[in-house]
Amino acid sequence: MAAMSSRPRISISESRLPTSREVASPAGSFAAAPDAPAIARAYALLTLTTVAWGAHTVLGRVAVGQVSPMALTALRWATVFALLCLVAGRSLRTDWPLLRPRLVFLSAMGALGFAVYNGLYYSAAHLTTAVNMGIVQGTIPVFIVIGAWFVDSMRITLTQGLGIGLSLVGVAIVASAGDLTRILDLTVNPGDVLMVIGCALYSGYALALRRAPAISPFSMLAVHSGAAFVTALPMASAEWASGRLIWPTPLGWALVIVIAVVPSLVAQSFFIRGVRMIGPERAGVFVNLVPVFSAIMGVSFLAEPFEAFHAVALALVLGGIWLSERHT
Repeated sequence: MAAMSSRPRISISESRLPTSREVASPAGSFAAAPDAPAIARAYALLTLTTVAWGAHTVLGRVAVGQVSPMALTALRWATVFALLCLVAGRSLRTDWPLLRPRLVFLSAMGALGFAVYNGLYYSAAHLTTAVNMGIVQGTIPVFIVIGAWFVDSMRITLTQGLGIGLSLVGVAIVASAGDLTRILDLTVNPGDVLMVIGCALYSGYALALRRAPAISPFSMLAVHSGAAFVTALPMASAEWASGRLIWPTPLGWALVIVIAVVPSLVAQSFFIRGVRMIGPERAGVFVNLVPVFSAIMGVSFLAEPFEAFHAVALALVLGGIWLSERHT
């Protein structure tokens, strides 16, 4: 995603990383632009990242009946935190002087951007389809632009405004199953509404990344996942008290492990490497592939219907993202 000259564009992938014309060297300095083989490797890593994130919507649907939403959220981030404590211990010790004064801020990011977002995400999986979830999730870059306008007074151009409007219309089409009059009657799919709220929260997390300290991404992820686990505990307790908690079945445990390792650790590490190879602006564009892969996998693996309104909504969301990221 390109940066504006006076007020920088806010990107889901931006977190004190080099620009698209710079590459971080092992020593932390910046080298020249990558050559063609390096770009090809970066593209492969970033494509695999979005495939994993698209598959996450399918895994969330498969988890229905195998593990309850809040239990899955708590166990996912407990697993991620435990794994990161094993592999990121040295970076945590090195980064602690910078982490300590910002611990409350970073913990709040993990609580809202990981725990609450995932709680809404997995709850939505009980009420809507993976196709719908993927399409709505594709609006995160648009919400980031809207949030940057509120938080940082970022100027929104006419083209960006049109893109935001198209994306929101696409979400409305999904939530109303192609009948926009249902919105006036308040009969939209509640799962899609939960996804919209969750996407707005995650957009806030992405915006907050710009104010995070310049530390190792794995140190930051360790703090975020630890805070997410702690936050998810009362959420899971409330689920248990209401009688809705489902302890993982054998398949549920497998899903917890796969979700913790693939979308959370492996895909994130691929994304970080890709960003460092070609820069956040170019890497951020790949996030727009998530709704495409979600739709393909939802239809292929879950036999979910892909109707005409899905195609229209997907085109509006992706077209809106494309417009909102253009310069005028």
